[in-house]
Amino acid sequence: MIRFILADLNTRRVGALLLVLIIALATALGVVVTVQERALRLGSARAASAFDLVVGAPGSETQLVLSSVFLQPAALPLLPGSVLADLSRDPRVTFAAPIGFGDFFGSSPIVGTTSALVHALGGLSDGAGLAHLDEAIVGARVALAPGDTLHPMHGHVEEGGHEHAHVAYRVVGRLVETGTPWDRAILVPIQAVWHIHGHHAGHEEPETGNEHADEHTDGDPDEALAGPVDENAVRQPDAPGVPAILIKPASIAAAYALRQDYRTSHTLAVFPGEVLTRLYGTLGDARRVLATVAAGAQALVGAAILLVVMAEVVQRRRQIGALRAFGAPRAVLFTLVWLESFVLLGLGVLTGLGVGLGASVVLSSVLAGETGVSLPVTLTGTDAAQGALLLGLGALAALVPAFSAYRQSPAEALRD
Repeated sequence: MIRFILADLNTRRVGALLLVLIIALATALGVVVTVQERALRLGSARAASAFDLVVGAPGSETQLVLSSVFLQPAALPLLPGSVLADLSRDPRVTFAAPIGFGDFFGSSPIVGTTSALVHALGGLSDGAGLAHLDEAIVGARVALAPGDTLHPMHGHVEEGGHEHAHVAYRVVGRLVETGTPWDRAILVPIQAVWHIHGHHAGHEEPETGNEHADEHTDGDPDEALAGPVDENAVRQPDAPGVPAILIKPASIAAAYALRQDYRTSHTLAVFPGEVLTRLYGTLGDARRVLATVAAGAQALVGAAILLVVMAEVVQRRRQIGALRAFGAPRAVLFTLVWLESFVLLGLGVLTGLGVGLGASVVLSSVLAGETGVSLPVTLTGTDAAQGALLLGLGALAALVPAFSAYRQSPAEALRD
């Protein structure tokens, strides 16, 4: 029976291959939608896991998280230095790490911060920490090594940015790989960022800390950086402002208390996970729409294939009639037609699962290269159940042409 099916499929291999390909593409669409949405959830959640609480100036919660956690460039309002000073002395805070940005090296954002953030990101895989203003620590995917020198650029070249020609950082360490946008970042002392952009203690800050910082200078911001890092000075009330502060609370209760205390008319405190949950809701709605479209496409493809198979059964009436005339039982013909139809459907579904998984791996790799967020492609028991359900529906659909062959009269088929 198997040899007969293989021989029959070989005689019409072009049509069979096209049927398998159509089924595979329809199945792959559904797989990509499901797997990619899960990868985005897992990857973004892991990227935000190192940061329990973010404090910034009043504005968009989503933009605050995207800029401070995912390092998406945007002009954020500055928090006064007194907020960082208060948080640094708060017993409910394990650490408060300021971040300041606006400069780049190639596509890598240069982030001003303190040693607390280095530890929060997992520490160093190579080199030493930030001890002097002209030192830098690079992320795991930055193409620089300890000992290299880099010149920061304010903004991007294509956006009219300019290089701080007289300022240079010397790479002294490398972060462990995190699978987050911080793998592409370059960490420098926050005091160096203040110096380059002309911010000084007791100096009135502009309303936004990234967009026009170089227009608001005091002295020569492009003079060479020199001197040791003084993190005590960073935590003084008259220190310059920062766009955001990343906080590690001492406990869950402390986290909620801090969030409440710093949600005022002057400050904004958010849980990154809370913001991501809202984004997931939007993403989930989009996934449901795409999943519905994919299911509709699969149903239409299934119906079209069923019609094709039925047409082939009609065209092969003489062959089926001859088999019946030579003594082939109805049950054998029923099984032959059912198996042949199910083999085509099964090959299409299994091929589609593989194609969809491969497409998700490629898409995740492309997105990870653009965003820096590692997107894990995984299969779960639910995926296996859906695949089994799809095969089960295919098995049921294959009964239709099989039953049609079963009902055929050999005498009528041979007369036609």
